[in-house]
Amino acid sequence: MIGILFAFPFCLSADEPVKAIYAKITNPDNKEITVVAHRADWRYAPENSLAAIESSIRLGADVVELDVQKTKDGQLILMHDKTLDRTTTGKGKVAEWTLDSIRTLYLKNGAALKTKHRVPTLEEALWVAKGRVMVNLDKAYPIFDEIFPILEKTGTVDQIIMKGSKPVADVKKDLGKYLDRIIYMPIIHLDKPGAMKQLDDFMTELHPVAFELLFVSDTCQAPKQVKTKLKGKSKIWYNTLWDTMAGGHDDDKSLENPDEGYGYLIDTLGAAIIQTDRTAYLLEYLQSRKKRSENGQDAYH
Repeated sequence: MIGILFAFPFCLSADEPVKAIYAKITNPDNKEITVVAHRADWRYAPENSLAAIESSIRLGADVVELDVQKTKDGQLILMHDKTLDRTTTGKGKVAEWTLDSIRTLYLKNGAALKTKHRVPTLEEALWVAKGRVMVNLDKAYPIFDEIFPILEKTGTVDQIIMKGSKPVADVKKDLGKYLDRIIYMPIIHLDKPGAMKQLDDFMTELHPVAFELLFVSDTCQAPKQVKTKLKGKSKIWYNTLWDTMAGGHDDDKSLENPDEGYGYLIDTLGAAIIQTDRTAYLLEYLQSRKKRSENGQDAYH
């Protein structure tokens, strides 16, 4: 029964853009490629900032991937690192700073330069995303019990994507009470022993909407096998952030030859969801190949 609920928990009103995105992601027959903005559009504004989320939405991203950390006083903020040094004007561990103290800091951009932007709370980010874009919460698995009340408060429960590498039994134990409310996607490292069994276990017990797949190089034959195995059942998510996540078919490869990067993942390996650090470039490529229309409607024939 969980498998059925996994695919159809949505209750947002018909005029909200996110409902169409949700339907696209959860429909295995929908061929339009879903675009995920890694840490939001950090090439425009600091990663995990409200401005980066807004930019991702303007560009047309379907999902923003956001990272969650907890402050000394138990507040949930957007931050990838456990320390403040790389992305803010502060120094030290996030867990040793209160929210009020972090509020005095400024975010740095991708060139490590100070900006006018401040560190947002998770709640602030969810209000920006509400009804507009799906949200993949990273680093959130261990603290999801603390996160869920914020999702309920903001009315964004149905917009949330969670992922993880744990076996199916652990996922059912840890997140079982949420699995009919959110989308959960297992992460499968195809180069590791037991990967196919792990995938089969999830298909048997939870039938996820999609799987995130990782493989280091094209010498791995599993990606093509998984494409066949999952066809018409679950979608495939690939990351193009760096070369060892998808056998070298990453953003950098795509800048040289997008057909050998993004195109290979889509055409040869069955990618239906791509997480990228180059949101605008990926969207432009998909539109040029008619795998996505400018108005967001299915354009894959």
